[in-house]
Amino acid sequence: MKKITLLLAVLCAAFALPPVQAQSAPAASAAAPADDALFRALGGQPGIDRITGDFVPRLVADPRTSEFFKKTNQAHLKEMLSQQFCVVAGGPCVYTGVPMKLAHQDMDISKGDFNALVEVLQAAMDAQHVPFATQNQLLARLAPMHRDIVNVH
Repeated sequence: MKKITLLLAVLCAAFALPPVQAQSAPAASAAAPADDALFRALGGQPGIDRITGDFVPRLVADPRTSEFFKKTNQAHLKEMLSQQFCVVAGGPCVYTGVPMKLAHQDMDISKGDFNALVEVLQAAMDAQHVPFATQNQLLARLAPMHRDIVNVH
């Protein structure tokens, strides 16, 4: 319970940040941090690839998120998530996918759907033995994307 409470506190704090500017060209949704400490804590690119390799099948299998991902090219999704996680973690990557707002504009995603995805990501990171503090750092950096993903209020 303490883990969920701390996670919610991190997400709430991240949601209070000023809005992220919409992007007109394929680029990362968040600028890469100045240092790569989180990237290294996640195990570099191999660690991020393990997380996304675990995460995507969980998204497809989870009844709360499966509807959004069952027709998705899973290999492409893993690649885009790996790029995005690498960028927000301060790694040497470039996100080549479409902006989050454009990618999710016709998907009718609610806060509950977004929260379910976060829970699935957390389960994937747990399964990959990512330390709790490292999980929270990544989630805090990803959380502002909710503004571009959640579109049902």
